Amino acid sequence: MKTIQFREAICEAMSEEMRRDESVYLMGEEVAEYNGAYKASKGMLDEFGAKRVIDTPIAELGFAGIAIGSTMTGNRPIVEYMTFNFSLVGIDQIINNAAKIRQMSGGQFKCPIVFRGPTASAGQLGATHSQAFENWFANTPGLKVVVPSNPYDAKGLLKSAIRDDDPVIFMESEQMYGDKGEVPEGEYVVPIGVAEIKREGTDVTIVSFGKIIKEAYKAADELEKEGISCEIIDLRTVRPMDRAAILKSVKKTNRLVVLEEAWPFGNVATEITYLVQSEAFDFLDAPIIKINTADTPAPYSPVLLAEWLPNSDDVVKAVKKVMYK
Repeated sequence: MKTIQFREAICEAMSEEMRRDESVYLMGEEVAEYNGAYKASKGMLDEFGAKRVIDTPIAELGFAGIAIGSTMTGNRPIVEYMTFNFSLVGIDQIINNAAKIRQMSGGQFKCPIVFRGPTASAGQLGATHSQAFENWFANTPGLKVVVPSNPYDAKGLLKSAIRDDDPVIFMESEQMYGDKGEVPEGEYVVPIGVAEIKREGTDVTIVSFGKIIKEAYKAADELEKEGISCEIIDLRTVRPMDRAAILKSVKKTNRLVVLEEAWPFGNVATEITYLVQSEAFDFLDAPIIKINTADTPAPYSPVLLAEWLPNSDDVVKAVKKVMYK
């Protein structure tokens, strides 16, 4: 094992897959000459050249369409958005073309493409740069949605995403690119659609994904001091969701808290809540609690932003509530 940063895990995954398959290429704003806005493609232009690491204009609709069209001629593009807030400019191409090519062509064309970049808040970036759209994309049949929380999962899942014959939305975080973690020296992949129990527990299940899961870890450490044992599930993949892993854990702990950095209406946590009440209702010893951001655009003020975002204190309170403590 070696210890590397999250950004290095992303770079290694893309580089290894480009060496493995000449049909893979990277396209996006500042991915080449500048080595990526977050240095996640550092050195790739030097190794693969300008035909496979392509700087684009600030025109997400255009280069998303070009990349999707190229899948129909045998390519496997990786499209980097500087932030998924900017993907809204190209969302027509993602939703109306990438997600539907296979079905609307009667299976004649597949669409092996990865759209990747940072999601959700990253400090004081304001309302239009602090949005989480995982549930938007997960609502679309034909798309897979992956949100890793650490370097190991990021590298293994990105390699799987690049090899996948369907479009994959791969969402990262500006605040995770410097995170360090252990990654194997050799070849490995992490399968899409498989959650992982990051912490075993017996009293309550906490389901989360992406960078906000760190707050669950902090809360679990605090709760352990009070004799409360938390089981933490990292979804890793929002769609397809590992429903079996969630249900198995809830049937063991009989309580559920869902932590998600997203607006509270119609999100991933809502889907999980429906799943559990419909298929494991008799196992529940308390109502499910979901923790989300405030139902407003993200504020710029650091004081307001701290109130807007879920944190470990919110998780502690929710766990104690489902434990009737």
